[in-house]
Amino acid sequence: MPNLEHPAYPAAALHHLESLVPCRESQVSMLLSIFGERQQLSFPSIFIYGHTSSGKTYVMQNLLNTLQLPHVFVNCVEYFTSRLLLEEILIQLQSHSSEREQTSHVLCDTFNDFVRLFKQALASRGCQDETLYIVLDRAEQLREMEANILPAFLRLQELTNRNVTVVLLSEIVWELFRPNTGCFEPFTLYFPDYSIGHLQKILSQNHPPEYSADFYAAYINILLGVFYMVCRDLRELQHLAVLNFSKYCEPVVRGEANERDTRKLWKNIEPHLKKAMQTVYLREISSSQWERLQRDDGEPGQLKGLSAHTHVELPYYSKFLLIAAYLASYNPVRTDKRFFLKHHGKIRKTNFMKKHEKTSNHLLGPKPFPLDRLLAILYSIVDKRVAPTANIFSQITSLVTLQLLSMVGRNDQLDGPRYKCTVSLDFIRAVAR
Repeated sequence: MPNLEHPAYPAAALHHLESLVPCRESQVSMLLSIFGERQQLSFPSIFIYGHTSSGKTYVMQNLLNTLQLPHVFVNCVEYFTSRLLLEEILIQLQSHSSEREQTSHVLCDTFNDFVRLFKQALASRGCQDETLYIVLDRAEQLREMEANILPAFLRLQELTNRNVTVVLLSEIVWELFRPNTGCFEPFTLYFPDYSIGHLQKILSQNHPPEYSADFYAAYINILLGVFYMVCRDLRELQHLAVLNFSKYCEPVVRGEANERDTRKLWKNIEPHLKKAMQTVYLREISSSQWERLQRDDGEPGQLKGLSAHTHVELPYYSKFLLIAAYLASYNPVRTDKRFFLKHHGKIRKTNFMKKHEKTSNHLLGPKPFPLDRLLAILYSIVDKRVAPTANIFSQITSLVTLQLLSMVGRNDQLDGPRYKCTVSLDFIRAVAR
């Protein structure tokens, strides 16, 4: 990508900004074109959207801070009502205009009050000529507020007759924001997900000084080869890279291998990456506990405090649902009558069963099963009678959300949804205990 260029900003600041936001040069260049010079009127409202950890908040913070543009940055999750949100914007404006750290509390009940107080705060700040940027992070929370809040923010430049731009950052598309009554359409800008090449470049920049850049880049390549299919969250991958790097370096530290012995290094870290795969996003234990578990030598089959503890957080019937899902995924349908009925009669051993009796279903992977089969197995393994209430179905949805179950196919199929159990045998054994 070419270097960032803009006549209104010094080249040194743009070069520093480019080093802070790798792989987002095109988005920053677009924003600089929209912003224009400091005294120019910018677009009244900008809507930036993209998936989690695509760099929206990070890019905006670095862009505004590096170029020293006047701005207010508010997280709508922290200030979840319109009154809290409007008052926080005014408080930040007052704190910038005053040298005192503590400012008097501002009372703002309506948006009309906000427009009046906003003009006063902007006049006391003494930057009427420069564009002020109000950045609302997690802007999807605005939909839960009063109906006039979002349209008013989109037209804040018109309502206040001041040089102000409102920037909305969200993980959902603009079509889910647009009110039925219509509103001013913001300029929309999409932040795409980082590709595997982008992740490789970003993660490789954080290499420890005691190791070469090529050595750390090889480690990141191995890490992405394992986790990229299940996790593309940059923050989660950064966390995993920091946690597992010490284990990757162990053969080099002990003198058993050098930095180019990729095969030995991979064999040493492979079982630990498999353990970490079972706890992606879960944060079951702290980083210090994970490092302590890596130092302890134990049987590879034991989870040693990782996913074995996850069942503690599951509701009562969710544990039985997970066990029933595992049985439905790894047991053939023809064995249900034998395993789950008390008076199933005599079962004949057919030639088919003899032919395949030595084949482990765990080697073949989990098989999809329908919802009615899951509930039938659940009713047979729970001692007391279980009514098929909304609570049971909501717990199935929660297991899918936690990625302990995965849905196969679509919900609108005539034969109903089908699921797969995605947890390991050790996990189910821990739950069953």
